[in-house]
Amino acid sequence: MITASVSPVILKDGRAVVIRPYKPEDRDSLVSFYASLSPETLRWALPPYDRQRIERWTSDLENSTVLLALLKDRMVGHLQVFRQAWSERLKGNGELIIYLHQDFQNIGLGTAMMREAIDIARQKGLHRLVLSVIAYNHNAIKLYEKVGFRHEGLRREDYLGEDGRYHDVVEMGLLL
Repeated sequence: MITASVSPVILKDGRAVVIRPYKPEDRDSLVSFYASLSPETLRWALPPYDRQRIERWTSDLENSTVLLALLKDRMVGHLQVFRQAWSERLKGNGELIIYLHQDFQNIGLGTAMMREAIDIARQKGLHRLVLSVIAYNHNAIKLYEKVGFRHEGLRREDYLGEDGRYHDVVEMGLLL
């Protein structure tokens, strides 16, 4: 049986959040969470993060790990690992995404969520996790390195930013 911790995590600023698995009744809160993110938080994202996308993300919970971070009833973080189940040869891989509300960045929440997701990925028998990050996003890269991800490649001028320029994308991976 796969277990996720639901005990509170105390952040560097003293606030306590609970990290727990997603439930179908969380869908509206997840939509609202993405609507609450600042333009800066979504700067390097791939919008739109609307109901249609969130329904697609949460439609195959058998092949996904979805974690939410909550401060009381307020959603402040979302992490998802999409198992690459569409191919027998890639089913041991999971692609990870994480978004934190701007008021909860750089205070330990990302680290706690990543560690929980890595533990669950191991319990589920995944072989490796991968993620992509804009090379300019130094705080995110630092977080990923902190939990064990390694640089595996660079896609030069791959992402068209809101500034109208192309930016490099770093590919990172973690063998479990």
